[in-house]
Amino acid sequence: MSPTSRSTPESTGTDLAAAPSAGGTGPAPVRDSRAGAHSDRATSPSTSRRRAGGGAGRGAAVAWGTFGVLVTVAAWWAFTHAAAGGSTMIAAFRPEQLPGAVGSLLERGVVVQDAVTSLWRLLGGLLLATAIGVPLGLVIGSWQRVRWASAPVVQFLRMVSPLSWAPVAVALFGVGSAPVVFLVAAAAVWPITLNTAAGVAALDPAHLRVARTLGASPFERLLTVVFPSIRPYVMTGVRLALGISWVVLVPAEMLGVSTGLGYEILNARDRLAYDEMLVVILVIGLLGIALDALAQWLLRERVVRT
Repeated sequence: MSPTSRSTPESTGTDLAAAPSAGGTGPAPVRDSRAGAHSDRATSPSTSRRRAGGGAGRGAAVAWGTFGVLVTVAAWWAFTHAAAGGSTMIAAFRPEQLPGAVGSLLERGVVVQDAVTSLWRLLGGLLLATAIGVPLGLVIGSWQRVRWASAPVVQFLRMVSPLSWAPVAVALFGVGSAPVVFLVAAAAVWPITLNTAAGVAALDPAHLRVARTLGASPFERLLTVVFPSIRPYVMTGVRLALGISWVVLVPAEMLGVSTGLGYEILNARDRLAYDEMLVVILVIGLLGIALDALAQWLLRERVVRT
């Protein structure tokens, strides 16, 4: 058998198409459609410009953000040195006082312990608010007459500061973590409720009719149609509630508890350790930024998956 007549089962379709016939008029090379599409996207000028623009925008944002932080620290240093005079508290707020205060707090181990305690209270309040707000939002958003009837009461209650309920919370639950969790939940429940109701009201009725036609029970329609549709609304409400709850948590921890970041501020004040008090305030701000970034990431991931 001659070499040219030997079969080659290992050859691929691409190899055969790429090889011309002896007369030079063989089939034209065939390009894999997926590879071609990928290549087109990779070399598209508009795509390249968008990627370059996005990278440049993020770089500029980081650079300007860093510049803003440096300017703020410089202004902080200048003010505390110029305005200190005979004030012990302002002198303790100078930036150069922070390393010693951080070392003292870490040595005593109170910052990490208090931060963990505050985060647990925040989580408990958010879970309680979600357990109340989502079902309440489902009821309010499902029926127009219920929305009309509940609107005045909901608007009134959400305008009352959650800290106004502090005496009631202490009277009902005593001192400790329970009234703090109650106040956090009181602050968080309304964003979750209203966003859930908005998601239910925006739901396309045709989707429910199709599910009903296919024989889905009310519970099945709730799980397969309603919950997936309102998930972005609920996540947005949780993110809003997280910011409000974090603001309410710190003053709530100044009411009859002996742990937490809010208590640690009062403790540092009573000991005249103003530099440690400033460190705790900075920790509160940094944790708030981290929590909001986490909520943004979770919301973005959930929306992309849906």
